[in-house]
Amino acid sequence: MTTYDWIVIGNGITGAALSYELAHVGFSVLLLDPSDRPHSATRFSYGGVAFWAGTTDMTQQLCQEGIDRHRHLSDELGASTEFHERDLLMPVFPDDDLPALTHLYQRFQPQPTLVDRQTACELEPLLNPEAIAAAFVVKHGHVHPEKAVRAYNHAFQRLGGQVAIAPVQQMQTHQGKVTGVLTPTETYAGHQVAVCAGSMSRSLLQQMQISVPCYFSHAELIETPPVDLNLRTVIMPANTRRFALEATMEQRQHEDLWDEAGHEIAPPILDAGIFQFADGHLRLGQISRLLTDPQAPVDAAASERQIREAIAHLIPALADVPGQWHRCLVAFSGDRMPLVGALPDYAGLHLFSGFSNPFAFVPPIAQRFAKSQVGNPDLLIESLAPSRFKEQN
Repeated sequence: MTTYDWIVIGNGITGAALSYELAHVGFSVLLLDPSDRPHSATRFSYGGVAFWAGTTDMTQQLCQEGIDRHRHLSDELGASTEFHERDLLMPVFPDDDLPALTHLYQRFQPQPTLVDRQTACELEPLLNPEAIAAAFVVKHGHVHPEKAVRAYNHAFQRLGGQVAIAPVQQMQTHQGKVTGVLTPTETYAGHQVAVCAGSMSRSLLQQMQISVPCYFSHAELIETPPVDLNLRTVIMPANTRRFALEATMEQRQHEDLWDEAGHEIAPPILDAGIFQFADGHLRLGQISRLLTDPQAPVDAAASERQIREAIAHLIPALADVPGQWHRCLVAFSGDRMPLVGALPDYAGLHLFSGFSNPFAFVPPIAQRFAKSQVGNPDLLIESLAPSRFKEQN
């Protein structure tokens, strides 16, 4: 049996980037995922690289490293990620607290620019001027999520990396050390295992009686076929309520509820956002729910109506656009910073999940993590270790 240096579980943007970077520094790596096209957060994301969204020295550094990586990543990987930059337009609605939002956006670097309603409509002529009071505008990076993953995967395989399509049923352990993983048909041996399973990381580790502050929201959106109209900007609300929803877990008062299905941690929210890909198709969203059951039932028809009404109010031309409702699970951590590093419960077991700004943070953090595993200590990586939550307690 082949014993890999690393087994990486999960082939979203986190697992794809980490497996490539580990192979790039010389490790033998196996990448595992239950599906060759998983219906994951990566699959249904906008692919936004929010390189302007850092508010601390660390996050600003990661944002800068992230955009620097993306500007050269297609050449490095030998395949296009469809990286580009365009204006992100963030509408301020009439009932929003504009002074509070202005104060909020002063924390970012570079700072988004506040523009009036007329200027916003000049930047995005399809906007309904009656729907907004003003807008913030900033340059925003984007990649095609699936093409970015495929580019990482192809480069990974050129380096000798192996890919297997199979669900992980359980970890193999011996005397307090992880020695591999078990799938329905194979047992794979590995010296180190990295869990990059996003929203499913918590449940996978629960099987080993390991509790981590990694949670998930249910994100609901509509995906359309290519359409004739062309949006000039990316649209996201200035008052993004998803971040406040995730912040409900910062105090961890609901921690025990996440070990049981059937709980709603907080009421659902809607952030009306629109992104158009190069081929003309759109992703319209999103409703976010904090439900502890990954398979929790929701009223898809009601959700679709709610999203469509909000989008049509902003962009009337999209009122009757065809499209299909989808749902995915989006991982986040207890403090909205990534969970990266060794888990103290078992030697050889690592977590790489909980990224709230994944397309900006994952490429530089994956590169840093891989280098740290070949004898290059990295204080930034050390600060992201999951053990920081135990130290806080």
